This record gives sequence, C-alpha cells and structure tokens, in this order.
Amino acid sequence: MADENHRLVIIGSGPAGLTAALYASRANLAPLVIEGLEPGGQLTITTDVENYPGFPDGVQGPELMEIFRRQAARFGSRFESDEVAEVNLRSHPFEIKTGAKSIGAEAVIISTGASARWLGLPSEKRLTGYGVSACATCDGAFFKDKEVVVVGGGDTAIEEALFLTRFCTRVTVVHRRDELRASQIMQERARRNSRIGFIWDSVVAEIYGEPKTGVTGVRLENVKSGATTDFRTDAVFVAIGHKPNTELFRGQLEMDEAGYLKVHLGSTYTSVAGVFAAGDVADHVYRQAITAAGTGCMAALDAERWLGARHH
Repeated sequence: MADENHRLVIIGSGPAGLTAALYASRANLAPLVIEGLEPGGQLTITTDVENYPGFPDGVQGPELMEIFRRQAARFGSRFESDEVAEVNLRSHPFEIKTGAKSIGAEAVIISTGASARWLGLPSEKRLTGYGVSACATCDGAFFKDKEVVVVGGGDTAIEEALFLTRFCTRVTVVHRRDELRASQIMQERARRNSRIGFIWDSVVAEIYGEPKTGVTGVRLENVKSGATTDFRTDAVFVAIGHKPNTELFRGQLEMDEAGYLKVHLGSTYTSVAGVFAAGDVADHVYRQAITAAGTGCMAALDAERWLGARHH
C-alpha cells in the first residue's frame, strides 16, 4: 500500500513540470511535484536567459525557475525534494517510489527532461556557463564577434555551427572522425559557409580558462597520431547530443529509438492512459524553456480533463 495518495503527481521540476504544477493547482488538483536531483532542470546551469518572453533585460536561469516555483506554490502545489527510484505504471492507481516513501497517483505527468551529453572533463564542468555551453540558441549571442569551437559531427553540431555564424567571426567544428555524420544537406550548407572551418580526427582533451575571464582555448588531441595542439577560442559549444531521462519508464511506456517518450499527436498522452509527458523528455526537436512550459500547460489540461472524465 502507498504511504500517501494524490490525484496528480508531477515528476520533474523544470519549466515543463512547474508550468504543469501551476495549471494543475489552479484547477484544484493539488499536485505533488517530485523535484528530482536537479530542481529547476537544465535552466539552473544556464547563467543568462535572454529569450524567455516577459524578461526584456534577461534573467538568470536559477532565478527564472525560482519564480516559476513560487507561482506554482501560491496556488497549492506541494513539493517533495526527493528523487524517484522506481515507478509502476502497469496497475492503477500508479505507484511511485522515492527514497523515502511510496506514493499512489491517479494521474502522472512526466517532465524528467533530457540531459546534454558532455565530454566529461573537469575543466568543462568548471567552465559551464562561463564559455562552455551545450546550447547555441541559448548562449550564442553572448559571443558576438568572437571565435568559437563546436564539438560534434552530427546534425545538432552542424545546426549549432550554422546558427553561431550569425554572431561569431569564426566557428571551428572539431570532430573525432574524418567525415561528418550530419545529413548531406547540412554538410553542404556548412561547407559553403566561409565562417565555418573543420578540424578532423580530433577530440577536446582540455579546456583552458577561468570562470572570471571565460574560456581562452582548448587542447586538441589527434585520435590517430596522439599529437596534441593548443587552439585559441572564446567559447566551446558541446553538441554531441542529448539523452532523455527516461530509464525509469523503460518497458512501461512507448519510446522512440533514442529513448524519447512517444505522445499522441497534438497532445501529451503517452501509451498508458493517465500518464502524460511534457518538455524535453518527449521533445528532441525544439528543446527550449518556452516550448517545455507550453507542453507543461498542455499536460496539466490533458490530465485535468482525463481525471474529470473518470469522476463523472
């Protein structure tokens, strides 16, 4: 038996989860938000957010998430600062286990987000938000008239590189192979762009710089010869893909081959009735705070209607 029961449980507390909580609490569903290991989601590692509507002067990522949380709490959302250890979506009410207890839920909104894949360097971690980024659309504009490096060779990397040429004087793509994995059309666009250069068969072994002054350069290592060279740059954009945080739901919900949750077209309904997905956990295309918030609103409305229909 569950230690406590709720009509609606929201797993995850980024823009999607907190917007869902705001809408659900205003509909008197008294949602419980399980915040997870990274309360606030990916935005809490983003320093300046300039593209969220309503903040003409920009806003700090963590501050924006704190505002979201206060607004959801004002209407009665409750928060549990724990991580979900396992879920059972095979029987109803659904069961969610955290480190501390077992929670029953009539409906569940999953907004566990996605995590950028990183290189795994200590210097990368230290300089994230200070010239190291995993999102060109978020941070590209801060490097106007600068020279930057993009790490990766797939469509994401080439899209980021092309986007960055709007601001940066030089964009150098560093790829571990000797050819790109990106689609043919993307490759051709990149090759035609005079601001984009390529360094092949190479990985970033170290990132130079300090949080105070930002990134100053990288150490590149040739994967074939093992030779290392230093390369000056003002920023490093890591574009080696994202991983949706969906391990918990494997075998219980339908996913695509990359692990993103599948939803019915034009809605947030997953393959299990009463379970809804919002934000980056189901979106590998846009991955913006504003689109996550939009689907969070959709999920709350979908859940409210679904719960309402059951009680009539």
